[in-house]
Amino acid sequence: MNLEITHTNNFFKVKGALDRRNIHLFKSKFRNIFDTSSTITISIEDLSSIDRYGVNAIAQLHNESIVRQKRLSIIGLGCKELYDHFKAQEQETAA
Repeated sequence: MNLEITHTNNFFKVKGALDRRNIHLFKSKFRNIFDTSSTITISIEDLSSIDRYGVNAIAQLHNESIVRQKRLSIIGLGCKELYDHFKAQEQETAA
């Protein structure tokens, strides 16, 4: 399945597969996003699959939001791999 990213104002919907083959689309869509927005929301509800490249791309966006003191919200059940990545990060921070 292809990757489709739609948005209205600062709300983005990611649909399809986020993987090595199309990670460039995700990165290009969100490159410099925090230059024009201080708050963005990304819905991953319609994300059918994600590989480690997709997880890393979202993690990089998350890290950029922290460094630049911007608000990034990721909503939706999405894929277990993404949840597991951020849960592991949270546990490392708490330790």
